[in-house]
Amino acid sequence: MSNALIDSPLLRRHAPYTLSGYALFRRITDEDGAISARIKALLMAVAATSKGRGALARRELRRGAELGLALDEAVAGLIVLSSLRGEGAALDFEELLLDVYGAQENPPPFEPVPVSDGEAADNFTAYFGTIPLPLELMLRLSPTGADAYYLMRRGSIDANPLSPKDGEFLLLAILAADYSPMVKTHVRGARNAGATDAEIAEALICAIPAGGIAAWMGAAPFLADA
Repeated sequence: MSNALIDSPLLRRHAPYTLSGYALFRRITDEDGAISARIKALLMAVAATSKGRGALARRELRRGAELGLALDEAVAGLIVLSSLRGEGAALDFEELLLDVYGAQENPPPFEPVPVSDGEAADNFTAYFGTIPLPLELMLRLSPTGADAYYLMRRGSIDANPLSPKDGEFLLLAILAADYSPMVKTHVRGARNAGATDAEIAEALICAIPAGGIAAWMGAAPFLADA
């Protein structure tokens, strides 16, 4: 198995247990399993971008492309990062996409999607089961902000180039790598989108290259409790 960490000369000399364990994790992340290997490469690239691990993100995105990950699929990572981690992380990932897949010519004009009265609140209730306090406050204090949140949430999950289930996996990989308690919400969202617990577990394990074993330890309890 060729991997930058496993190929480390210092770890090869001094850390056979560490490398053996990491090689087993990499067997999960790098081979087809409950989730396809090409999608798992995207999950790792996006989680690494969120953590500022540019070299790791580039390696994984290139590996995903070699496994058949199409640009249309990889753009789902850009969509999710735009919503979950903002402009800086999203533009870092776009730079990687252009590096791996090449420049994109003649983008279409931007045409904003309209939002009708009550549409955001109805969507929040349908997805979360109730309206969480932060969104309740946004609806009351900044209705335009609530519409913005609704549109970006829909873009991440319902309207990205992958399935809603894969959109949830992208969110899970980022949140687990960042040790965020928001994992709980998206474990539930992934299940509602049809994901099995084995698929969710693999998505969480894809956070380990960027976030270490702590990513699993922080996220796994939500898989048990959600």
